[in-house]
Amino acid sequence: MTTNATVRIMSAEEITANAAGEPAFLLLPQRGTVFAGRAMRLRQLAQGHTLHDYLVLMASVALAQDQALLSFPSVPVPDTAALGQASRRGEPPLAACDWPRDPAWRNALHAIAQRLLPEAAGAVRIALQRILEGDTNFLEQQADCLLNGDMVDLDLACAPVVAAALQVYWTHMVLEVQRLYPPPIEAFGRIGDATVCPCCGSLPVASVTQAAGQTPGQRYLACSLCSSRWNMVRITCSHCKSTEGIAYQSLDLADDEAQPSQAQAEGSPSSRRATIQAETCERCGHYLKIMHCERDAALEPVADDIASLTLDLLVSQEGMQRHGVNLMLLFGDGTSHSGEP
Repeated sequence: MTTNATVRIMSAEEITANAAGEPAFLLLPQRGTVFAGRAMRLRQLAQGHTLHDYLVLMASVALAQDQALLSFPSVPVPDTAALGQASRRGEPPLAACDWPRDPAWRNALHAIAQRLLPEAAGAVRIALQRILEGDTNFLEQQADCLLNGDMVDLDLACAPVVAAALQVYWTHMVLEVQRLYPPPIEAFGRIGDATVCPCCGSLPVASVTQAAGQTPGQRYLACSLCSSRWNMVRITCSHCKSTEGIAYQSLDLADDEAQPSQAQAEGSPSSRRATIQAETCERCGHYLKIMHCERDAALEPVADDIASLTLDLLVSQEGMQRHGVNLMLLFGDGTSHSGEP
């Protein structure tokens, strides 16, 4: 290993600043709760929801992910040379589009599919069988489509389960890197593109405001793949980083129940009470949901994004494009979710 390949070491001043309560740049998922908590929230949201069956199915997927993550085997992760190189280049060290995938992700995929199969029926059962019977080329092609935003060649029926295994794999790698290189080594830091995950380079699924801790109210973007969260100041477009022309839309609230009738701008009484808003940007025409945990501590980005699909439909009717993706809820429109402007 060459001497210029070492990872970045935080200075004493940075460590002191973090201890003093300045907002952490990166929040990593917890192995024991990331998917279990998602499953719990999905089941909660399913009660009386128009997407009840899908939310329940995704809850079962999340429980299968929880089991897969807890038993995930050792796999290659970046060494100090690779971490240092990524840091110097301002790139994520576990870039989803470039990282050589270990076959263990396919083993996790099969385990998830097998766990879901006994209670599956109809189209879901057919998709699970297609996964279990699919050869390596098919499964790797589907992974490539998901990670590169290729909606044209993606098998939409299989996509949520394939995505589930990829989420487990990348979440495991992020946690393993952090375990191997704890502070003061900075295994993951700021990269050149602040609009994508600094760990894996994926798009966010939504942004979340902190409800507790040393810095309540701070906004973090939640990664759609590895579940990491990175800090981005509020009232900033998550796509073009503009601080001008930012507006907020939310579902109209009547008696505290969301009504899929119209969107309300920030400042209206209903918007001020909304737990989920669409942060829109007039400059680039993109939006991303912002979820306020101080208004509902049970919010979970992936689960609540699926349950608030009506908000996406309303905002898209105004010509806005989404910055970000939910790998558990994809549509075959022939477009890419690669994040390119």
